[in-house]
Amino acid sequence: MHKTGVSRPDRVAEEIRRTVSELIVKEVKDPRLKNVTITDCKVSRDLGIAKLYYTYIGATEESPEVAEAKQALEKAKGFFRSEIGKQIKLRIVPEVRFYYDNAAENASHIEALIQKALYGKE
Repeated sequence: MHKTGVSRPDRVAEEIRRTVSELIVKEVKDPRLKNVTITDCKVSRDLGIAKLYYTYIGATEESPEVAEAKQALEKAKGFFRSEIGKQIKLRIVPEVRFYYDNAAENASHIEALIQKALYGKE
């Protein structure tokens, strides 16, 4: 643990999340990624794997746009990894993996269930 109480993997994860988010906005020209937001990053303790979680604004996990965005992210993995290596001082640059973050969808579904239970409406 660092003096601030934040572990090294957590600090590295936040740096990677910020870096990839900026790359998507400023560098990546693939139109399939224009509505993608990186919501979170988890890095393994040995810093060997970075799991990046993303959402697609205005779409659900089943939407074809989300599948296309996943393909674009997979295609750009090498680019993201090399840029992470250039921008963040790490001995080992982690392997980058992408996962759809359905937390927002789950939250709205739970909210709808609560509304239905409380007020009998959806």
